Amino acid sequence: MKTAEKLIFVYGTLKRGCSNHHFLAEQRFVGEARTAPGFRLYELGGYPGMVAKTDDPDGVTGEIWAVDPAALVRLDALEGLSEGVYRRELVPLLAPFADQRIEGYFYNRSVEHRRDLGGEWRG
Repeated sequence: MKTAEKLIFVYGTLKRGCSNHHFLAEQRFVGEARTAPGFRLYELGGYPGMVAKTDDPDGVTGEIWAVDPAALVRLDALEGLSEGVYRRELVPLLAPFADQRIEGYFYNRSVEHRRDLGGEWRG
């Protein structure tokens, strides 16, 4: 991994073949991954949001991408970090990524009355 790259876990529209994947153009796919148990996806109107849910036994599936600083700025804007829609923080992942520092986007608002999607989004 290049020193300026950051590893990012994506689980929704940024995945390969999905509507916002073009934001990862020219970035490097690392592999498929799953979070540790304790996370769920919720339907937010055409895209999912990941939240901590302590009683979840399965976790969330997604992809790991190595992104450069410019791509990270674009991703943060897409995810609405400055507006508080999502927050980017470390995601606990299962092997083979369990010992790596990988960040992901967590939905930062209420999921009350939102449909529970479980651990996988199939946009």
